[in-house]
Amino acid sequence: LSGDAAVVKYIEVDGVIQPASSRYIQRALDEAIAAEAEAFLVYLDTPGGLLESTRDIIKAILASDIPVIVYVAPSGSRAGSAGVFITLAANIAAMAPGTNIGAAHPVSAGGKEINETMSAKVTNDMVAYIKSIAEERGRNAEWAEKAVRESVSITETEALQANVIDIVAKDLDDLVQQINGRKVMDKGVLVLEQVVFKRLKESVRTKILKTISDPNIAYILLMIGLAGLYFELSHPGAIFPGVIGGIATVLA
Repeated sequence: LSGDAAVVKYIEVDGVIQPASSRYIQRALDEAIAAEAEAFLVYLDTPGGLLESTRDIIKAILASDIPVIVYVAPSGSRAGSAGVFITLAANIAAMAPGTNIGAAHPVSAGGKEINETMSAKVTNDMVAYIKSIAEERGRNAEWAEKAVRESVSITETEALQANVIDIVAKDLDDLVQQINGRKVMDKGVLVLEQVVFKRLKESVRTKILKTISDPNIAYILLMIGLAGLYFELSHPGAIFPGVIGGIATVLA
């Protein structure tokens, strides 16, 4: 950036991938593009999430005008299920020591196995999708297929050796050193001699949506809702339990 420090916008995605986190990632990426940032960095730690939300995120990453870096970190983090797709879609995929990636076989929203016919259809669709992403980024499509069909999971060292990711970096400074000067297909060369990191935080709305989208919270809301409605029906005119029950049920 001709003498100026390069700006890298970053976000932290921790938890299940669902509509709220999808909107957060897309909004942050749009802001980074509008600000003409040198790159957009996603700290990722997820057990997985919803396929449609994952597809929306990947569409945004693949269409991005600036390089997108996905960094599975810190140590102890994972890129499970939906996280595999998102990591493979990045222009630069990195992992910290002590992390893992894989186990992307599809399950129902409740975590149960899908019936045999539907499972075959969904699995084949996801295999085609993840292979196309891996091939687009020049990564190991054969392993990507196994991650979906066989739920294989590997460490960061194995992922680097298998050409699933590009870099193993112990921390942010190490990551910057390794990617500085790296050529990114269709996006030029990353110049990070001097760099300023700017975090894009979640909005209050996003935080609320993420909280109530947690399956455990949704179950609690449903129980509160049913209890409130039952009390209102048992004691007509109480009003308050019925209102709280109705709101909790709708949120659930």
